[in-house]
Amino acid sequence: MTMIETRDGTHLRVKTLGQGRSVVLIHGWPLSADSWDPTMIALAEAGFRAIAYDRRGFGRSDHAAGGYDYDTFADDLADVMAATGASEDVALVGFSMGGGEIARYMSRHGGKGVTQAVLVSSVVPYMLRTEDNPNGVPQKVFDQMSEGMETDFRRFFTTFFKQFYGVGLLSHPVPDEELDWAWGQAMQASQYATLQSAAAFSHTDFRPDLPSLTVPTLVIHGTADATVPIEATGREVAQKVPSADLVEYEGEPHGLFATQGQRLAQDIVTFLNGGKIEARQGMIDALTADSLAMGQL
Repeated sequence: MTMIETRDGTHLRVKTLGQGRSVVLIHGWPLSADSWDPTMIALAEAGFRAIAYDRRGFGRSDHAAGGYDYDTFADDLADVMAATGASEDVALVGFSMGGGEIARYMSRHGGKGVTQAVLVSSVVPYMLRTEDNPNGVPQKVFDQMSEGMETDFRRFFTTFFKQFYGVGLLSHPVPDEELDWAWGQAMQASQYATLQSAAAFSHTDFRPDLPSLTVPTLVIHGTADATVPIEATGREVAQKVPSADLVEYEGEPHGLFATQGQRLAQDIVTFLNGGKIEARQGMIDALTADSLAMGQL
């Protein structure tokens, strides 16, 4: 683990694994770089150098008093890349709100050094429902989230992660230990940073950034994502970014790094190596049939 200093003096925790071409992984809200551990191992074994860092205010990075906006987040990403020597032929992989860093870095920093991008369950291009974004999430949903976090921060995330991982009365795609781990990660974050970052990812309009996303881009999104709905995000990117290819994970929720971790890592490696990711509907149907036969659905 290394601590690097950003241009405004904030210290960010960075970790690396493997050797080879640099792949920078940006975590989602309200977690930390540790959510990428299995993917980092897969990347290292495939001959890449995986780099992940805790966003300011989260994990073991500084709980900064400010800077919870996407211009600053993109600058932080640029500083991480500079400090780790990720300057040429870099791939960026962003999960959930981490997709916003990629979009803003590509426009604000001219995509310097980046040759590929991966958006996983990403908030790009725009989460909020407006007249010109009818598939977005209503403002009242974000208001309820803020109220829940302000009223009982710890209790809020007990419920939130069930939706995040698609846990319901008939489905439980992750073990209880995964839910406990995620809750613990959220509790490492500053409450202020968590609230401010939620406001950033819910209200930042990345549509003006999309023209800067000119590198080959892989978009991966679960069709049952109730946290970041695919219609307003993944499918919009696929329609508006000529260089983007969309891979839909049928029936999957938001937290793909846990519910489909092995498949996700394999698809990322395949894309980075220039391969084509094939649809696997048949395999999904077979797994669903097996689960039904065993009474798991």
